[in-house]
Amino acid sequence: MKEESLTLDQLRALKDRLEQPEEVVVPVPTDSKGRVYATGKRKTAIARVWLKPGRGDVIINGRKEEVYFQREALRTQMNHPLRHTSRLGQYDIWCTVIGGGLSGQSGAVRHGVSKALQIFEPELRPLLKSAGFLTRDSRKVERKKPGRRKARRLSQFSKR
Repeated sequence: MKEESLTLDQLRALKDRLEQPEEVVVPVPTDSKGRVYATGKRKTAIARVWLKPGRGDVIINGRKEEVYFQREALRTQMNHPLRHTSRLGQYDIWCTVIGGGLSGQSGAVRHGVSKALQIFEPELRPLLKSAGFLTRDSRKVERKKPGRRKARRLSQFSKR
């Protein structure tokens, strides 16, 4: 058995290769259709969002976004994370939303899209986090208290 001798330069190159950490590629957790799932919440609305690479089609509860959110402001709020990260038109979004009103539902979809986008592209997390898209807006309507007309409103005072 013949032993192979290496030159000093070859040993240094081998040492450098061994010391450099290899890039670890973490697979994106997708389902059988190549989609990423995330849940978004706002007020009492809950949105289940599936995101996959595509042409930018958005389907909400089986309807196109223009039909479901007829006001431009709601569509703008919903697409804000995609516009902020320059990914508008690169992903297809399919989601189901329950509870709350249209404003809360739009915010829930925005939260879900942000979380799904962060799962799909982890390098976008600092950008989404600094813009506040990953933070759940936990404000809810305050409950009505007994003896009051509303949550805090008392009945009008009458001296007589």
